[in-house]
Amino acid sequence: MTGFDTFVVVDWSAAKGVRTPGRDAIWVGITRSGRDEEPRHFPTRRDAESWLADFLRAEIAAGRRTLVGFDFPFGYPEGFARAVCGSADPLSLWDWLADRITDDDRGENNRFDVASAINRMFPGIGPFWGKPQEDGYPDIPYRGTHRDGHGMAEKRVCDRAAGASSSVWQLFFNPTVGSQALMGLPMLSRLRRITGVAAWPFEDWGEARAVLVEIWPGLIEPAVKAAGDGIRDAHQVRLLARALSRLPAEELQAMMQVQAPEEGWILGAGHGERLTALAASSLRPPPLSNDCFALPPGVDWTPVNDALALLRDRLRPVTGMETVAVAQADGRILAETALARRANPPGANAAVDGYGFAHAATGKGPQTLPLVDGRAAAGVPYAGTVPNGHAIRILTGALLPGGVDTVVLEEDTRSDGAAVAFNGPVKRGANTRRAGEDVAAGDEALPAGHPLRAPDLALLSAVGLADVPVRERLRVGVLSTGDELAAPGSTDDPGRTYDANRPMLLAMAARWGHAAVDLGHVADDRTALRDRLDGAAADVILTSGGASAGDEDHVSALLSETGSLTAWRVALKPGRPLALGMWDGKPVFGLPGNPVAAFVCALIFARPALSVMAGGPWPEPLALQVPAGFTKRKKPGRREYLRARLRDGRAEVFASEGSGRISGLSWADGLVELPDGAVTVTEGDPVRFLPYAGFGLG
Repeated sequence: MTGFDTFVVVDWSAAKGVRTPGRDAIWVGITRSGRDEEPRHFPTRRDAESWLADFLRAEIAAGRRTLVGFDFPFGYPEGFARAVCGSADPLSLWDWLADRITDDDRGENNRFDVASAINRMFPGIGPFWGKPQEDGYPDIPYRGTHRDGHGMAEKRVCDRAAGASSSVWQLFFNPTVGSQALMGLPMLSRLRRITGVAAWPFEDWGEARAVLVEIWPGLIEPAVKAAGDGIRDAHQVRLLARALSRLPAEELQAMMQVQAPEEGWILGAGHGERLTALAASSLRPPPLSNDCFALPPGVDWTPVNDALALLRDRLRPVTGMETVAVAQADGRILAETALARRANPPGANAAVDGYGFAHAATGKGPQTLPLVDGRAAAGVPYAGTVPNGHAIRILTGALLPGGVDTVVLEEDTRSDGAAVAFNGPVKRGANTRRAGEDVAAGDEALPAGHPLRAPDLALLSAVGLADVPVRERLRVGVLSTGDELAAPGSTDDPGRTYDANRPMLLAMAARWGHAAVDLGHVADDRTALRDRLDGAAADVILTSGGASAGDEDHVSALLSETGSLTAWRVALKPGRPLALGMWDGKPVFGLPGNPVAAFVCALIFARPALSVMAGGPWPEPLALQVPAGFTKRKKPGRREYLRARLRDGRAEVFASEGSGRISGLSWADGLVELPDGAVTVTEGDPVRFLPYAGFGLG
C-alpha cells in the first residue's frame, strides 16, 4: 500500500492549558485530498488527544489513508530505553511512560517527577536537565553544563542529519523538546492502539491505514519566515502538511525507507530544501490575476452563456476560513468536508411503539410471547438481554436491547401485561432502524463548498459536530458614482437622481450571505474615486455608473490605468457593457448606472461570481416553464429579461419595457428570459420564468 490521502502535522506543547490561540498552544494543520485546511488550536493536551483519536477513526472509517506527524522525538539516544524499562524497544518505553505520566484537564502534570526518577537510574548527573526553579527537583540539574557521567549521547543520529539544534534532554528553557517528548509519547502509546494505526519506523506500516511519524518544522524554516505575520506555529503546521502532501508517493515512500529501530527518525531529514520548495506559497488564496477578465482575441459582442462560462472558468475562492459553532453557521459556506463524528442513528432503535423480540423465535400464524419485566424507552435503555422466545415493551426511539432484532407495532398486538399476542409472520427487522442507516460514522455528511441551511444544521448536529470550519464571509463593497446622484430625500432638484442602486445592491449582497460593505457615493472626481477604492475594506467591489467610456466614466478610466479593464459587451437587454477589472488585487464589477440594468446584471452575473469567490458553488437560477400571459415579437441578437410575475399560473410582464421604470422591479416577482435568437411569443406559449426566490431574493 502506498500513498496517503490526508496529511496532519501536530505542533505539540508541554505547557499548561493555553486557552487563546498563540505561542505554546497546540496547533494541528491538515491537508486533505490536496486541499489545505485552516490550522486548528487546542487549549489542552487532553482536548487535542481526544480530537486526534476521533479524527483518525473517522478517516479510517471513510477509507482515507492518513499520515500524522508530531514535532517531538519518538525515541531517545541508543541505550536509554533499555536502561529505563529493560527493553531496547522504544514502544515499550512509550508504554512505560504512559503508565507513569499524569496530566489533568488543566494541563497540570508530573513530568519533572518522572524525569527525576529516570535521572536516578543513571550514573553521574543527568541526562535530563532544565527546571523552573534552581533549588527544586534536586535530581535534575538546572543547566545542561551541570551534567556529567550519565553515559548518554547528546543527540540521536537523525538529529544530526536534520541539523536540529535542540536536545531531547532539555526540559525547561525554550525549546523544551524533552518536556514535549515526555508529555507526547504517552499519547502516542494510546493512539497506536487504535485499529489500523502504526508507528513509523518501529512497526510494519506498509499496510497501515494511519501512520504516526516524527517531523521537525525546522526543515522548512525559510518558508515559515516567508509566511509573514501571524502565529508562527500555525504557519508551521499548515506549511509542513502542505509540503508532505505535495511529495510524489514514490518520493515519500523512499524517504520512509529507513532503519532506525531504537532511536527513530525525523521524516524528511536531509530533504529540507525539497520540502521548503513544496511548502512555499501563499497561506490565503492568491489574488486573482489582472487578466482574469480578459476576453479571447477577436471577441466583440459576447453571448450571455459565453460570458457566464468565462466567469465560471476564471474565478475561484478568495476568502479564508474560520471555525464557528454549528448553531451559528446558518448561511455560511462549509470550508471543508464535514465528516460524521458518530453514526445517525448512533444505535439500532425502534421506529414505533410496540414489542421487541428475536425474529428467530417467531413464525407464521398466531404468536404469544411472555414479556420480560421492564421496558425500553428513548434515553432509558433496557439494561439486560431479552431471552430467546420472550418479548419486551419498547417505545419509539429506544435502543434495541440485546436479543431484539424485530418490533411489532402496538396496534397489531394484544397484551395482558404478562404476555403479548400477535399474528405472524413478522418480517425480520420490521419497525427498526439500523445503526448508521442514515449516515455512518466517518462518512461525508456534507461536502466542502456547501451553503449551510437550517436542515444542514440539523444533520451536522445529529452526527455529533458542535462546530464546523466555514469560509469567512465575502466582503462585498458597493459604491455609487456620479455627480448626478443624491441621497434619497436630500434635495428636490429635478436635475439630481436619488441613489437607488446602492441600497438595492447592498441588500442583494446581504441576502446572498455576504458581508455587505457600504462604500458610499463618490462624485465625478477621479482622485476621490481612487482614494475610495484604495481604502475599500472589501474582497470584491460592485460599482454602478461610470462603467462606459465617456469623459465622466471614471471607473473605466481608473481600471484602464491598472491595465486590467475589460469592457464586456454582453448581448443582453436590459444592460450595457460590464466593466470588469482588478483594483489592488480585488475584482471590480462595473455595473450599469440604470437600476433596472444594474439589477439584472447583478442577478445574472454578479450572483454566481460572488458565490464562487466566497467558496461556494456556481448557482444556476431556478427556471420554470410556464404559459405566457403576454405577446411579444423579439429580434435576434440579444437575450432579453422581462420583468414578470405569475398570476393564475401564467407569466404576465410589466406594461413598459423601459429600463427607467424602476417600479417594474418591485411589481415583478421574477424575470422572463427570452433566448438569444428571434422569437415570437403568443399567449399560452411556454416561456422560461426565473423567480426572484430562485436568485435568493424570495
